Amino acid sequence: MTSEAVAPLAGLKILDLSQIMAGPYCTMVLADLGAEVIKVEKPAGGDDSRQMGPYVHGESTCFAQINRNKRGIALDLKDSEARDVVHELAKWADVVVENYRVGVTARLGVDYATLSALNPKLIYCSISGFGQTGPYARNGGFDLVAQGLSGIMSMTGEPDGRPLKSGIAVYDVGAGITAAYAILAAYVHQLKTGHGQHIDIGLAECGLPWFVWEAAAYFANGTVPQATGSRHRVDAPYQAIKTGDGYMVLGCANQRTWETLCKEVLGRPELTEDPRFLTNSDRLRNVELLEPMLEESFSTAGTQEWIRRCNAAGVPCGPINNFKQAMEDPHYRERGMVASVDHPVIGRMDVIGIPTKFSRTPGALRKAAPLFGQDTDAVLRDVGLSDARIEALKARGAAF
Repeated sequence: MTSEAVAPLAGLKILDLSQIMAGPYCTMVLADLGAEVIKVEKPAGGDDSRQMGPYVHGESTCFAQINRNKRGIALDLKDSEARDVVHELAKWADVVVENYRVGVTARLGVDYATLSALNPKLIYCSISGFGQTGPYARNGGFDLVAQGLSGIMSMTGEPDGRPLKSGIAVYDVGAGITAAYAILAAYVHQLKTGHGQHIDIGLAECGLPWFVWEAAAYFANGTVPQATGSRHRVDAPYQAIKTGDGYMVLGCANQRTWETLCKEVLGRPELTEDPRFLTNSDRLRNVELLEPMLEESFSTAGTQEWIRRCNAAGVPCGPINNFKQAMEDPHYRERGMVASVDHPVIGRMDVIGIPTKFSRTPGALRKAAPLFGQDTDAVLRDVGLSDARIEALKARGAAF
């Protein structure tokens, strides 16, 4: 990928009023694909993720990882003149993204009703804990709260164990992804009709459509999904398996791979004829018996040897990497999933690459996350403010 390539979203203009993760993740994805993003931060400390370590030369690497490819300004939206600047930017923008608590944008005068009156084609995306309506709408909501409410924590971990959250902020990222594809759908509609609209994204519900197998069982027969460790709810064996020197994952999601595993990888064809394991339903029902029998065989060699044998036979498998091992994996490296960008303070820094590969219009890492208030002067001049007005805003703390 090169910065000279024309990105697929070149020309899309976004005003980003969000902070921390869900909104910034959404706008980062769109910026990576070529959208022009102006990020607005509060003068008192900026985006809260700037206060999250680790730090390199005083700069938050958390903020830097999720705000690349954006221009950054700092404005106090409680100040009327600073708010006027946002109104001018809303006229320029195709999209506004915000993640304030419900009701706050109206008090600040940057709500959908106000900004769409200035720009009828505006796509305005609100990301909140529980959405703009419903009994929980005004409650504070974070990723952890969404994981608890939606039931995912009751399904994660070992049976009868303590409830566990996902190892990553799955609902924050999920809300960002949901917002990104919703914005793109609304943008297609805007291009066809010239009309904007309000998009309402709630963290607590964006992940519910992912509960495919769980919903299948619950709506069919009332089964409430429980924690199953690494085991699958529908297929067996489809889980982590202990080897002679650690663990690996093994995915026998159909009868063919099960039979190949037994005959070609393990050299135990008799397992395919065992009445307890004849079908996937049999194996799932008797997984407590099947697991130790498989691990007895897998204990005779190390993880890498079993991965070699499984891959040679076409049985899906893989290592259980820690993050360091994942970032050093040659497949991720060759696919550009570990990239780097030059930051003016941090220096050359590694970042996660872009997962979408376009043959004609690739995205690109054009620039690092902005320093606090880095582009305030330039953007305010772009909307018509004189240097004297800009300095007046800064003098009273309404801009930085």
